[in-house]
Amino acid sequence: MSDFDAIDSLLDTVGPEAELPPCHVRRELRERARLSKAQVARALGVSPSTLSGWESGRDPAGEIRTKYAYLLDGLNTKLATETEAAPAAEQPPAPDTAATVTPSSSPDPAQDEDEDGDDVEPLVVPEPCVLCGHPAGQRVAGFAQHLAPADCRPIATEAPATAPAPPAEQPTAQTPKPPPRTTRPAHATQRSKNPARHAFQEPSGPVDLIRHAVQGALTEHRGDLDAATAALLKRAIPDAMRLLDETRKGARYDVIAHPWIPDILKKQTARGADQIWEARPKWTRHELPPGRHEVTALDINGAYLSALKTHLPLGQLEHSTGPAHDRRRSGVHLITPPEWEHEAVLPNPIGQRDEPGPLWVTEPTLRLLLRLSGPKHQLCAPPQIHESYTSGATENLLEKFRIALKDARDTAIEQGDTVTLEYVKAMYSKFVSTMGESNYNRELYRPDWMHLIRSQAFANLWLKALKAHDEGLAVVRAMGTDELHVIGDWRRVFAEGRSVTEVKVKDTYTAATDAGEHAGERE
Repeated sequence: MSDFDAIDSLLDTVGPEAELPPCHVRRELRERARLSKAQVARALGVSPSTLSGWESGRDPAGEIRTKYAYLLDGLNTKLATETEAAPAAEQPPAPDTAATVTPSSSPDPAQDEDEDGDDVEPLVVPEPCVLCGHPAGQRVAGFAQHLAPADCRPIATEAPATAPAPPAEQPTAQTPKPPPRTTRPAHATQRSKNPARHAFQEPSGPVDLIRHAVQGALTEHRGDLDAATAALLKRAIPDAMRLLDETRKGARYDVIAHPWIPDILKKQTARGADQIWEARPKWTRHELPPGRHEVTALDINGAYLSALKTHLPLGQLEHSTGPAHDRRRSGVHLITPPEWEHEAVLPNPIGQRDEPGPLWVTEPTLRLLLRLSGPKHQLCAPPQIHESYTSGATENLLEKFRIALKDARDTAIEQGDTVTLEYVKAMYSKFVSTMGESNYNRELYRPDWMHLIRSQAFANLWLKALKAHDEGLAVVRAMGTDELHVIGDWRRVFAEGRSVTEVKVKDTYTAATDAGEHAGERE
C-alpha cells in the first residue's frame, strides 16, 4: 500500500459525529422503554454514573457516541412503531378470562425510579434479594431487592452456600404489585452484617476486584512484577471508577457525576487554575528552642486515602449569601480569614498566602477555622463568611470505597505485596487528582470534590501538628499532606507503623540555634 492509499484509508474512517437527541429526550426514551440506567450502561460498557452524565447534558465521543446514538435511534423507532400499533391491538378480554399482568406493565415510568435516583426494574421472574436471599420482584440499581422492609426475612445460617433460590411463580392478576419505591429500606445496613446473605451475593466484591486485577496482570506478564505493576498503574483510573461503582451498589444516594459547576470552580485559562484556595501547608519554624536538637521527619501514611472521609456535596451547588454556616451542607465559601498570631510555633491554618483579603476556601478549611475559633481552642477569631456555593452533604459518600482500598492496602503491606500496594496507591491518588478538569477521567467531573478532598488532607496534617504542639513537641515543619517535622519523644504522641492511623520515620537530622539563627544538619 502506498502512502496515499494509507491516507485514503485513514480518511475513510473519519466522518461526522453521530447525531444525539437532547439530553432530556435520551432519558425519556430509556424510561419509556422501561430500561434502567444499569441495564443501558452494561450494554454500552460504561458505568451508570457516566450514563447519568449523558442524560444531564454531557456528550460522549468517538465509538461510544456512535453506539449510544444507535441505541437511542433504535429505541425511538421501536417505541414509535409500538405507539402506532397500540390502537389496533386494543381488544377487551373475554368476560371469563383473567388477563395476565406482569410487573413490567407499570403505566407510570416515574414509578420505576425512587426519589434518590436509584432505578427500579420490575422482574418477570423473581430473583434472590441481595439483602436476605429470598425471591424479590424487582431490581434496584441493577440488583434484586425487596422494596418493603417487611418482605426481607433473615435466612437460617445453616443454609448451604450453594442452595438455589426457591422456584418462583409467574405473577398473575391476583398477585399484588409491590408499592413504588420511595426510600431505601432502613434495615439494609443492619442486614448487611448477616453472614447468611453472602451465599446470595455475587462472588466478586470490591476487594475481589483489586485482587483479580493484580492476578490477571501477573498472569499476563508471566510473573514479571515490574511489568505487571506498570500495566496496573496505566489502568488505575478506570479501575478506580469501576471500584467506586461496585461500592455504590445499594447506596442511598446516587453519585451525580457531572453537575452544573460555578465559574469559580472552572479554570481561568487553559493551563491556569480556578479560584479555590486549598490551604496547603508550607511552613518552617524560624526559631527553635535554645540548644542542639534531633529532628524527626514523620511521614503520614495514606493521607489522601484518609481524606476520602470528608463532607462531600451530593447535588448541584446552590448559591447563598450571608454569614451563616449550615453544618448539614458542604461546598466552597468566600471568607475573610482571621488574623493568625501563632506563626512562631504553628503554621497558619489557611497556608502561606501573600495577598490579604477575602478568598474562596473549601468546607474542610472553613470547618477547621471555626473549630480553632471555638471555646475549646480559642486560637483565632471566627472567619467572616460572605457567600457560599453548597449542597446537602454526607461524610460517608465514599466510605465503602475508602474502606475497600484501605483493606487491600493493609493486606498488601502484611503480605509484602508491592504490586498490589502500588496499584492501590495509584487508584486513590489518581482518583482524586483526575476528578476535576482532566482528560484522563471523563466519567466523573467534580472539581468541588477534588478541592474538598485535598483540603481535608491538608487539614488533617494541620491537626496532627496541633496535637504534637499540645503534647509538648516542638513543631519544626509542616509540608503538603504527609510531612511533619518535630522535636521530642513523638512515639508517646503518634503510633508508629504503616497503617493509615500510624506514622513512619521519613528522615532524622540535627538542628541547633546559634545567636537566634536556625541551623540544620541532615544525617
